[in-house]
Order: sequence, then structure tokens, then C-alpha cells
Amino acid sequence: MTVDTLTTLEIPQGILDAAHLSVADLRLELALALYAQQRLSLGKARELAGLSLWEFRQWLGLRRIEAHYDTDDLQDDLNTLRALGRLE
Repeated sequence: MTVDTLTTLEIPQGILDAAHLSVADLRLELALALYAQQRLSLGKARELAGLSLWEFRQWLGLRRIEAHYDTDDLQDDLNTLRALGRLE
């Protein structure tokens, strides 16, 4: 398992205020947009948003963004099932 380094993006509070967004809201919007553009997998997008897989999928449904399912997504689902004890 590799450890990702963090990159900081500075956004003036005035921009967030003007957009009526919190930092968490901005992360969600960015994650949804990058997923919709197929630039991030479902797993990476939900990680960016800071949500569970199921919470992120709910947001996709609310925004009517089609789900993309690839091998990374399958692996994420398998890992979740193993963690829940539903798959050996």
C-alpha cells in the first residue's frame, strides 16, 4: 500500500462565500465533476469527496450522473465485502 502525499490548494474564503460552499461542499463538487468526466474512478472520487461508497453513489443518483464501473470499482466493492465479512 502506498501513502499519497498531500497537495494544498488555496482558495480565498471570499470565493467559497460567494459560491455558498464549504470546503467539504467544494470537495464533493470537484469529485462529482471529475467522476462525470471519467477522470476519476468511483473509489478515488468518493475518497476525494470524503464520503462512503454508498453516500457518493447517492449523490451520483441525485445529480443524475451515470455510474461508471471498472476494475478499480470492482476491487473496491470486493474489499468492502471482505471487510464486512460477506466474502472470503
